Amino acid sequence: MTLKVSIGQCSVTGPRPRNEDFAGAVTPLGETLDAKGILLALADGVGGHAKGREAAEFTVRGLLNDYYATPDTWRITQSLDQVLGSLNRWLIAHAARTRESAGMATTLSALVLRGTRWHLAHVGDSRIYLYRAGVLSQLTEDHTWAHPELSNVLHRAVGLDPKLVVDHAEGELDTGDCFVLMSDGVWNTLQDEGITTILANGDGAEALAAALVLQAEGRGAGDNCTALVVCVDTLPQAALRDRLAEAACLMLPPRLQVGDTLDGLRVEGVLHASRVTLLYRMKNLDSGDIVVLKTLREDAADPDAIAALVHEEWLARRVVSPSFPQVIGHPGRSRLYYLMSWHDGATLRARLDSGQHYTADDAARTGCLILRALATLHRLGIVHRDIKPDNVHVDTQSTLRVLDLGVAASDGEDFREINNPGTPSYMAPELFDGEPASESSDLFAVGVTLYELLTRHYPYGEIEPFQHPRFGDPVPPTRYRPDIPAWLEAVLLKAVARTPATRFETVDEFLLALERGAHRPLAIPRRAPLVERASVRLLRVLLALSVLLNVLLLGALLT
Repeated sequence: MTLKVSIGQCSVTGPRPRNEDFAGAVTPLGETLDAKGILLALADGVGGHAKGREAAEFTVRGLLNDYYATPDTWRITQSLDQVLGSLNRWLIAHAARTRESAGMATTLSALVLRGTRWHLAHVGDSRIYLYRAGVLSQLTEDHTWAHPELSNVLHRAVGLDPKLVVDHAEGELDTGDCFVLMSDGVWNTLQDEGITTILANGDGAEALAAALVLQAEGRGAGDNCTALVVCVDTLPQAALRDRLAEAACLMLPPRLQVGDTLDGLRVEGVLHASRVTLLYRMKNLDSGDIVVLKTLREDAADPDAIAALVHEEWLARRVVSPSFPQVIGHPGRSRLYYLMSWHDGATLRARLDSGQHYTADDAARTGCLILRALATLHRLGIVHRDIKPDNVHVDTQSTLRVLDLGVAASDGEDFREINNPGTPSYMAPELFDGEPASESSDLFAVGVTLYELLTRHYPYGEIEPFQHPRFGDPVPPTRYRPDIPAWLEAVLLKAVARTPATRFETVDEFLLALERGAHRPLAIPRRAPLVERASVRLLRVLLALSVLLNVLLLGALLT
């Protein structure tokens, strides 16, 4: 079952010379509906010379177009803020070009219906109402100041201020809900009592929108009148929950051996077997392609483990990049598993175990590749949470790929991870205090990984599961590898610093430090021995004490 709604819209100019309101909606289908939802927006432009209408139309059209271009893994609020921030900057720049455009701005009320929840973004004095079970609720707040000579003065609008502050709210949907977006010409004329009376008639969305606008005009509205009505007809499960429901209908495959077949796939080898998951190297008997099948052990698959596997596939499908294995669709799937692309090569862990030696240049080059892959995740609002040599693979063409999104976290879903995320020796100190994983903790794990490639040690020593370590200063990598250049040691020590504030803030900052290398090293001095770090004054004091002691000893001998 999918989300189905009825939408109605009506707008009239009223007594004004031109209509400066603009409204629109997008009702996508399929995966886009699941990932991004239905978007409705209404704007009421301000500014002379018809520029109010231009501002309103530009903002609504821009939002309806660009919202669907944002990554599926972003939170709805993040997507709306990014798009509206860009539109706000354009309006301000455009208004500064000519005298006629000066002051052009617009209110905006936007509503997203996705899965079983609603989300709104609002700025200005247009309004969004929810009519549910006979009760009318105003969901937005007017951003206006009272004025003795004017009815209201906007203090927030798109195009009014370089720093756009948008109100956000969200809640659960219910079948039969009726949302109404309207300009102030409608709500200011009808008031809550008049709006409730019209909505109580229970007509269709088109009829309700027309009734709201025409009655406001008939009662002497002094402004443009626009209403956008959306009624919820049927509700789905949330997108990820749909996948979980599908998974509940599939049985896990039995433990497979080399030569066994499943859904037209033949087992070529067992790649990995943990206490929960299984990875097989499979050959598609129709195409001859080699793929990787990931599933769960039958004796360890509880609902939480199944949910984690489905979530992992859901995320992996959205990470389309050569720096990650790609999910492969398989229409004939009869069991609970998913397929990924296969690449010959080995993980960094396997290379370390085989005795491969990493030079400073090797480590820096590898770090740059890992960080570029990580940047792809972070742009999608995904935190990996388990970067380590075991999860970094280099194929026979030297292409690096980051593996295993099993404990990755995304901003875009309400799904809560049930796994204990991360591997202790690579986890940032704040994670042991219950802080959530972040981009900073991912960068910490990259630093530990590079440190291990060079030294085969950990900066804070090996940390066992369930241990709550105390973090002092990280051991300088030159203690194990004196040949590590000073600039690289500075980069590694900054990457694995105890507190997030003293680490690299972003992937780009970390990447730039590695790429610049010795040409423009970080302004972080190598930690010197105590004697080197002591001040000249302290050395003079020690020297004076030594001289005094020698004099006393000499005097004692003479007497």
